[in-house]
Amino acid sequence: MTSQRFPQLGCGAAILEGGRLLLVRRRRPPEAGHWGLPGGKVDWGERVEAATIREIAEELGIEIRCEKLLTVADQIDEDAHWVAPVFLAEIAAGRPEVKEPEALADADWFALDRLPAPLTIATQAALDALNAGGDTS
Repeated sequence: MTSQRFPQLGCGAAILEGGRLLLVRRRRPPEAGHWGLPGGKVDWGERVEAATIREIAEELGIEIRCEKLLTVADQIDEDAHWVAPVFLAEIAAGRPEVKEPEALADADWFALDRLPAPLTIATQAALDALNAGGDTS
């Protein structure tokens, strides 16, 4: 008998400030060692926008305001399938710093023309959406 597998629901935010994007470097799979958007998992019964706000507060100690849904990223590989709505967001309060060092190795701002590598799939999807919409403020 084969076990059924289902996609998991994640969330994230493209936080832009002064033409720079806030990225975190992941310690855990999937995509350990990659730079990506802050975010995480959506809990049962939790709205996606609320989960995004909560996850980023937990990871980075900042309060964000979600402006709009930017894209929905699909990460499908042999080990996992994640679906992750990504919001365009701004910081409402605080300064980002890693609050979960077991999950994140680093957090930093990067100019859009000088992004680190490798990038997560969700981050690349968000960049594609930003480039298509021209919203890089």
